[in-house]
Amino acid sequence: MTEHIDSRPSVVVVGGGYGGINAAKALDEVAEVTLVDPTEAFTHNVAAWRALVEPEWLDRIFLPYDRLLKNGRFVRDRAVAVDGRQVTLASGARLEPDYLILATGSSYPFPAKIDEITVDTARARFREAHSALLDAERVLLVGAGPSGLELAGEIKSFYPDKHVTVADVSPDILPGPFDQELREELRRQLDKLGVELKLGSRLRALPDAAPATLAPISIQTEAGEELTADIWYRCFGVAPASDYLGASMAQVRDERGYLRVDGQLRVAGQDRVYAIGDVSDADYNMAGRAGAQAEVVAANIKATITGDGEIADYQPMPPVILVPLGPEGGAGQLPGMDGIAGPEVAAEYKGRNMLADRFAVLFDAEPAEGR
Repeated sequence: MTEHIDSRPSVVVVGGGYGGINAAKALDEVAEVTLVDPTEAFTHNVAAWRALVEPEWLDRIFLPYDRLLKNGRFVRDRAVAVDGRQVTLASGARLEPDYLILATGSSYPFPAKIDEITVDTARARFREAHSALLDAERVLLVGAGPSGLELAGEIKSFYPDKHVTVADVSPDILPGPFDQELREELRRQLDKLGVELKLGSRLRALPDAAPATLAPISIQTEAGEELTADIWYRCFGVAPASDYLGASMAQVRDERGYLRVDGQLRVAGQDRVYAIGDVSDADYNMAGRAGAQAEVVAANIKATITGDGEIADYQPMPPVILVPLGPEGGAGQLPGMDGIAGPEVAAEYKGRNMLADRFAVLFDAEPAEGR
């Protein structure tokens, strides 16, 4: 059957990640909003590494979707087909809103992201991974991008006696359009923490053991160097979640699976279908950029509904990044700031709180005290 939503213009947001929750919240007052996600709670993935090393953070990273909207509704279901504005859910229900926002994000290896559909199972999996980490003396991180560097900083900050090695085929850390000064500052802090870097040589094979589980690890680089550990983490491998598109929209995916969008973040060839966040090709995959895209799309839909305001294009952000190395370390490259942001800025803006209070406010949840 087809579900019809009431007399106000209807908006369906598919996906409850950083882009989806911000878009749904921003439109809640002017439209009949339906947020669709298969899980029961938003996961604040920015703080996932912190929850791995300090499980008390599990109380802060899961925020139930039913607390997000005051007027709209949350539907716990999975989109299995999208053709134009027609959305078919796994339950068999079909939605055809006036406006559709695709915000299904991307997948990434656990525990940076988790795909458990209930909070209880997600918590249990995190606690199991934490226990495995506690029992490991040597840790191998494969990938020297932001995720691998953050995890290295978290482990060494909370468990300084563990030996942490970061391996990557790239000749330097933090690939991307960032200043070399930032890499040098991060390398300086990593060295101070005692993190070992093994760069510039491809691994002959990934470990046979599953990531985040306790097992003897012994692998070799193509240069012939042996790397050993008791546990390893895969810190690479983002993949856009776009496989639900129907035949009529298959051509809007690029060769990597990202949805092609125009300047207003409308899906190619579609009038009132938008894609934001990690699933679109609009910008780099970062939580902050997903939120900025949600703001543009919500403002444009509001302007169309109310007749008040102008339609605007999304402006891709310049290179911006903040990489915490534990609660008190890290560095970044921020707009409006000359030079590199050092550990004090990284700690104040991200490292100590991991942006948790910001999302607690969005969900009208009380931030935890003393953390």
